[in-house]
Amino acid sequence: MCSFRQIVQRFFASSQASSFLLLLATLLALLIANSAFAPHYHLFWHRHWLHLSLEAWVNDGLMAVFFLLIGLELKRELMVGELSSLNHALLPAIAAIGGMLVPAWMFWQFNQGSPYQAGIGIPMATDIAFALGVLSVLGARVPASLKVFLVTLAVIDDLGAAIMIAVFYAASLSLHYLAAALVVLAALYLFNRLRVWSLTPYLLGGAVMWWLTLQSGVHPTLAGVALAFVIPFSHTHGSLSHMVEKALQWPVAFLILPVFAFANTGLQITPQSLPALFSHSYSFGIIISLLLGKPIGITLAAWLAVLTRICALPSQLRWGHIVGVGMLGGIGFTMSIFITNLAFDGQDAVIQLAKMAILTGSLFSAMAGWLWLKAVLPSSRDDITNL
Repeated sequence: MCSFRQIVQRFFASSQASSFLLLLATLLALLIANSAFAPHYHLFWHRHWLHLSLEAWVNDGLMAVFFLLIGLELKRELMVGELSSLNHALLPAIAAIGGMLVPAWMFWQFNQGSPYQAGIGIPMATDIAFALGVLSVLGARVPASLKVFLVTLAVIDDLGAAIMIAVFYAASLSLHYLAAALVVLAALYLFNRLRVWSLTPYLLGGAVMWWLTLQSGVHPTLAGVALAFVIPFSHTHGSLSHMVEKALQWPVAFLILPVFAFANTGLQITPQSLPALFSHSYSFGIIISLLLGKPIGITLAAWLAVLTRICALPSQLRWGHIVGVGMLGGIGFTMSIFITNLAFDGQDAVIQLAKMAILTGSLFSAMAGWLWLKAVLPSSRDDITNL
């Protein structure tokens, strides 16, 4: 069986490549949206197929597959990974909680009582692909424990985002459809307990559960997380859960996330755009919350946990490393854009400016994190052994 560190190293390598593809998709969308092809770009994503626009199929359909992968990764971590050991999981878990609460509090200070307070979940998430991509630029200078810390923190961040979506971003509920979705979930759980090892009933049941969840008013991507926890898991690499996770990693990293980025970052940039970023409370609040709230929250929570002896700092890590990871945590991108679409549904102008703020805050966070870690990490791999 591969160790967790070997799994992280493989995932880190794929994230390095997928982060560049994400960046390319974003730049291409921005280029097209600010060219003569902009009307065709927007018309394409608003075409309907089977009662949903293509944009909705990406955001509600393909992203459900992304959430399925998140659920499978989280399940594996809880069973055999870092989250299965309280000692290993405690520090990044506490840091992740701080990294969610402080940015949310900062955003709330800017927007409390305004129509924009629904965006409180936007600066809470971390884009693991971009964060690991930035970390990968530093190469072998990065200690393995720092990569593990970032991956664990981001996984818990994703769980927090899923909970946030379920609790705060549900539309008007249809209890009949929701009850039907729960019945399907219960049936799939029964299949799990009866040791049904065929993938077909889980995929068919998952598709039905997705449709029922879509009709219920709860965001359908959560059906992906729920499905992940009923797919059979064992400690061997031949388990159904592991096989599905392995099969999804490439299409999610190199197809689903780039398509999501291409569909959601076609923003028209005008001479008024940059001043607007810093004059509206919600856009400025997003930038500040990502750029400052994330590193403050992650570092402060970790420091308090170590100070009170709830947990200890791993031997290879220094506080400068934690600060740098906190800065990289400010790269919200995928999940932040996703939550923006839910928080400001139907408010196109607000969504456009919020997305621009996310890109700005994420870019500044990536630059700050890279420059900081470049300064605090040893200049060669040999020096890491002396940390």
